[in-house]
Amino acid sequence: MDVLEDYTGHVSPDGPAARRTLDALTITKVSVGPMDNNAYLLVCRATDEALLVDAAADPRRLSDLIGHSSERPRLKTVVTTHQHADHWGALGAVAGANGSNTVAHALDAGVLPVPPDVLVEHGDVVRVGEVPLEVVHLRGHTPGSIALLYRDPGGRPHLFTGDSLFPGGVGRTASPEDFASLIDDVSARIFDVLPDETWFYPGHGDDSTLGSERPHLDEWRSRGW
Repeated sequence: MDVLEDYTGHVSPDGPAARRTLDALTITKVSVGPMDNNAYLLVCRATDEALLVDAAADPRRLSDLIGHSSERPRLKTVVTTHQHADHWGALGAVAGANGSNTVAHALDAGVLPVPPDVLVEHGDVVRVGEVPLEVVHLRGHTPGSIALLYRDPGGRPHLFTGDSLFPGGVGRTASPEDFASLIDDVSARIFDVLPDETWFYPGHGDDSTLGSERPHLDEWRSRGW
């Protein structure tokens, strides 16, 4: 089952959140802050345990996303996809208020305002309740940029890409060498192993599917960004 409800993949900083319901997981997307950062709240439907992808910019809005009632999900984990400050501006406030474990890749951990409780590498698994999320290391946007992959047994894969993959191209890089690294990882670790119906959720802006972007991979590589 993959219920869209009001989910369109598009949200704005002053607009409502968008929610998608899967058999085992709900995914709620909200945009926060002046850089229109996407944050994603994942809730295991069996345990009501939650994980937040990128505590960006606005602790009050993220607190509202999690909820204030006694029946709100328990935010056990906050994952930071990479070291850029717009993606962790509310990390200390959100993790501190909820007693959450923090997770990041070792190569980006030293920049974060809260030392990660858990350091992850490519191929590791982070869990939200009973739901496993695979860590995909995508080197180039930053040294420790990661994506999280949920392989839904009842439907399409779902991939949270941070700033490594967007509709229309890979994330910004600082040198030709970094771009080569990122496009190689995105090709080998995402497009070569996941199907077209994979839905991906970037760190800014609208969602897309791998099938929509796959025809443009050679173009991205040729243009160098």
